[in-house]
Amino acid sequence: MVVQFSVVSLLAATAHSAGTHNRRSLWTLPHCISNPSLLLLANVWDASSARAAEQAGYQALGTSSAAIASMLGYEDGESLSFDELYYVVSRIRAVTSLPLSVDMESGYADTTAGIAENMRRLASMGIAGVNLEDSRIINGVRVLEDSQRFAQRLQAIRETLAAFPCALFLNVRTDPFLMNVPNAREETLLRAQRYATQGADGLFVPCVISPEDIAAIVNHTALPLNVMAMAGLPDFTILGQLGVRRISMGNALHSVLQNGLNSRLLTVRQQQSFAGVFADENQR
Repeated sequence: MVVQFSVVSLLAATAHSAGTHNRRSLWTLPHCISNPSLLLLANVWDASSARAAEQAGYQALGTSSAAIASMLGYEDGESLSFDELYYVVSRIRAVTSLPLSVDMESGYADTTAGIAENMRRLASMGIAGVNLEDSRIINGVRVLEDSQRFAQRLQAIRETLAAFPCALFLNVRTDPFLMNVPNAREETLLRAQRYATQGADGLFVPCVISPEDIAAIVNHTALPLNVMAMAGLPDFTILGQLGVRRISMGNALHSVLQNGLNSRLLTVRQQQSFAGVFADENQR
């Protein structure tokens, strides 16, 4: 089923300062007609997938770092360079003018100034928002950063960006649930509180699926909550009732397509025929 949308300034109502109001108003977001509180974001990884999402009726896009890394032959976790990411994003922008949020992982730089400069470059391309996460891959292992240190970096990034003529929606991803840390809910609530005071515009909590956990986060922070497609995630009606504001797909669609491609390739080799490739067309 094609999801239909209309366009609203979804986040302006939650603004808590003039600067935040401007950023959130500029991130003019669509919402599901069936649930006006929810944004369903189509996660894409190249120009072709961006075109497909727009043709399907989506009016806002996000990139998937895992899907882009896979497409380019890298492992996820900033294995590719920022210049490579920038090029992929530029090709997406070349085929669509839909609002686009870019997954920046932990920033593609070792310094606050470097992260802010990368964000500025994306903003100059017309990007509406970015994701920045509070964990990073070190020697092949994902490590959760100290929340106070990350909050200080977040504040410094926001202060640096204030000198540039750009207004990025800064969606902060926090990873206690993704990393299955002890007391993940309590750790997430602590981080949400710290990040909200240091420049975050939204809170992204991947791998949270329990209605009780989701409700606790929504009730604890004024930041709009973003969840991610997962097996066991409640349906959109329940998520809307719980107060979720944004749903991301992550790399789920890319993985499904890759599995389908692998299956078709195997079928051609096993059957020694292209009949399976054209099976869907023959049924039309």
